Amino acid sequence: MPDPIAIPLTDGVRLHGTSTGPTDAPLTVVLLHGWTLDGRIWHRQVTALREASGTPLRVVTYDARGHGRSGPTTLRSATLARLGDDLAEVLAQVAPHGPVVLAGHSMGGMTILEYAHRHPDDFARRVAGLVLVSTTAEGHTHTCYGVSPRLARLIRVAETTGAGLLARCGGLRTPRPLLHALRPTLRWLLFGDVCRPADLRLTTAAVARASMVSIGGFRPSIGAQRRLETLAALADIPAAILVGDRDRLTPPPCALSIVAALPSIALTVCPGAGHMLMLERPDEVTAALRAVTGQAAARTGAARGRGGADATAPRAGAAVPRTDRAATRAGEGITRTGEAGAGAGVASPTAPASRRRAPAWAGRAGNAIAVLRLPRRRGGRPTRAGT
Repeated sequence: MPDPIAIPLTDGVRLHGTSTGPTDAPLTVVLLHGWTLDGRIWHRQVTALREASGTPLRVVTYDARGHGRSGPTTLRSATLARLGDDLAEVLAQVAPHGPVVLAGHSMGGMTILEYAHRHPDDFARRVAGLVLVSTTAEGHTHTCYGVSPRLARLIRVAETTGAGLLARCGGLRTPRPLLHALRPTLRWLLFGDVCRPADLRLTTAAVARASMVSIGGFRPSIGAQRRLETLAALADIPAAILVGDRDRLTPPPCALSIVAALPSIALTVCPGAGHMLMLERPDEVTAALRAVTGQAAARTGAARGRGGADATAPRAGAAVPRTDRAATRAGEGITRTGEAGAGAGVASPTAPASRRRAPAWAGRAGNAIAVLRLPRRRGGRPTRAGT
């Protein structure tokens, strides 16, 4: 079981976190959750990384201020800038030495970009790998809620107005009867074709812990963030990004903008998946984490084995090998037709090309990237190619 840790910040807020693995591990992985959620969202990845052989890892999660079991936030400090500064403090306290790999979901990914923007020297010195999950560097530019652009604009105005009202409610939390009534909306907004009841319960429980000032207060800076230019400074580290093609909050164009700004990043598109990839597609997210941590360990000398390479981790940007058990379950039926850095490629289920049509956004993926189109799942299990 993960060990609980307390992280006091300089402004008096106390963050709740967890730590798994040896504190003297040569590589630390820090997992950041999304808006209104908490660190429990990563529980499957924490377990998988703990049980994996190869490079010893320390895996850290923490609840952002105003979320989960962390201390409350004020409206003034409910900003991405503050979260970026918080991340710098967390790293200084929890992992003051050695390389780190950062992984962020949604607002967590935006927090990492804010940290890179506000603390560029610290980022360059400490960060050895990056995994972005269902996130954006352009605020709400591409958020469409799965509806028409005109209706999406109306929803965005209503959401922004509502967020301002919620922010004035302070530390109050969403009443449980209201949360229960909103579960169908959360299921539609956050998940794709498949949603396990336990995953929806966990997500709803996380939202229940977020205060009104957190739900409403962070919304303006999330919508306004523009950090594409920051990505250029991250080109030298192993990186991966994952997105579901049914994501209504950070749809594929969000990922493609990041790919255009950071061509070396490995993109994985999960058909049928929504915004909650750690829960919907845990094997794919874990495979990306293992790929990036493996390459980061090899580059920093943290890996063990011959030549410092971790033989259990696939190369970041490459198709996951079938010898990897978790990745094989996730990627059954995948064939490789491109190499990262050698022009756009598509790895897709083996079926006649005439029967498979790429989505409109796929043509904007640009060069120097391998797009992994994983098979659609039905009933929570991978489907075989051609079905």
